[in-house]
Amino acid sequence: MAELLLDPNIRFWVFFPIVIITFLVGIVRHYVSIILSSQKKIELLQMQDSQVMIRARLLRENGKYLPKNSFAMRRYWFNNEETGYFKVQKRSASSQNPMTDPGMMTDMLKGNITNVLPMIVIGGWINWMFSGFLTTKVPFPLTLRFKPMLQRGVELAYLDASWVSSASWYFLNVFGLRTIYALVLGENNAADQSKIMQEQMSGAAMAMPPDPKAAFKAEWEALEITEHKWALANVEGDLTAKATGYN
Repeated sequence: MAELLLDPNIRFWVFFPIVIITFLVGIVRHYVSIILSSQKKIELLQMQDSQVMIRARLLRENGKYLPKNSFAMRRYWFNNEETGYFKVQKRSASSQNPMTDPGMMTDMLKGNITNVLPMIVIGGWINWMFSGFLTTKVPFPLTLRFKPMLQRGVELAYLDASWVSSASWYFLNVFGLRTIYALVLGENNAADQSKIMQEQMSGAAMAMPPDPKAAFKAEWEALEITEHKWALANVEGDLTAKATGYN
């Protein structure tokens, strides 16, 4: 198969324009997000409960690395019938559906306007404006499984998978300019799409369920039936055996 050669004009009329457009859209999205952002009210009690649930889960998963007394002390703090956190703290179930909260719906709408909508509009425009262009080639061979990811909009079955189309080059820039955004806008910027996704996932992981009472009861039962098996009981013998084997 003959090696393809790109027209040098593609570098100036396709490759660099996509990079510049993606970067400028990220800058605009950052400042629009600042303008539209609203002060989020954090319930101290809800944050406390979510952190306690995370600590209890970590104790169940990693308690084997603690001595038995240390594990028992921590479980006592959570599960004691008279003073345990899960027994003393009484929470009522939330009767309001979070999806009916006007503030939450407004934040979701703002997030779609500043994050999802620009990606769809600019991505569709680039796919239409630079349709069918090959922009660059990765400097290492790739398997055919990478073709749908790197050659979106270019339907050539026998084309080497290392070539990158204009549409795929745009999406690579969307998630690949995070270091440039950090240098220009600082670490806490709203232009980094991957960081926004991480914050959404971490926020969902830290959120308390609608019924904290049921969540406390489930975590209390899980801690009660957890058996402590110290994973470091024979660590000295294992280290000695390894040291002897190395010598």
